[in-house]
Amino acid sequence: MNLNQIETFIQVAEHGSFSKAALVLGVAQPALSRQVRALEIDLRETLLLRNGRGVELTEAGRRLLEHGQGILHLVAQAREDLSSRRNEPVGEIVVAMPPTQARLLTLPLIEGFRAACPRARLVIVEGFSAHLTEWMASGRADLGLVYNPEPLPALEILPLREERLCLLSPANAAPAGPLTLAALSHIPLIMPQRGQVFRKLMETAAAMAGVQLRVEWEVSSVPTILDLVAAGLGHAALGEDTLRTFEHPERLALTPFKAGDIKTTLCLVTPALKRSTPLAQRTAALLMRLVRKPAVG
Repeated sequence: MNLNQIETFIQVAEHGSFSKAALVLGVAQPALSRQVRALEIDLRETLLLRNGRGVELTEAGRRLLEHGQGILHLVAQAREDLSSRRNEPVGEIVVAMPPTQARLLTLPLIEGFRAACPRARLVIVEGFSAHLTEWMASGRADLGLVYNPEPLPALEILPLREERLCLLSPANAAPAGPLTLAALSHIPLIMPQRGQVFRKLMETAAAMAGVQLRVEWEVSSVPTILDLVAAGLGHAALGEDTLRTFEHPERLALTPFKAGDIKTTLCLVTPALKRSTPLAQRTAALLMRLVRKPAVG
């Protein structure tokens, strides 16, 4: 197995076909097929299933794709680290954020990054906090903003700011606040799937209070949850920052919980074993300033 084979496999997997990958790489399609086949023989696994529409990843292929992306990212970092001059931030850095923070911080982060690191490249990826720590531990991301990260030896965690959980409701159907947990048993909820940090916090608080949550809909997209709440299909228990991301905040109402200790902590997470580069240090400092900056509006 070599880096060229890994890169070829990733291109084919991401484009879903050998022909598209051949056009991107400028290589003849039979040559790509031979490289992927050699990789399959070396690993003794079938990585791709060929069909009339292109290719599909097998379970082994999905695992190799995740490993391969991390490997290529680490190789790029090694090259950038060795070629960097003085303390000038150069190269590429991948920042991972949960949906709400990505919506709030992407524009100011890019503006600040462009001014502070003109010779570097910024990549922003979005996902729920449950996935972000895995991405950093595997090398797919260099920095992350994560709600309530699990402590792991491979990660360094710096708490930045606490955020309250509140009930977001249609503007014309908001309950009188502050809201008790007992009242939630009668309120139809739209929540992310199990494992997402806000849902875990609410389920834990409700269980401790002996309350059964009434989850009507499970939706994995925060913007879609807000649209559904505004349309009157239910209520959502989310962080108070979430309302700032909605284009029509007048259509929603925010009600705090009477149990004011339902809070989450937004943390800066970095890989513990990876040497910090000037680019990582400059980007981390910029992220910390943006997160700690008082909210406007």
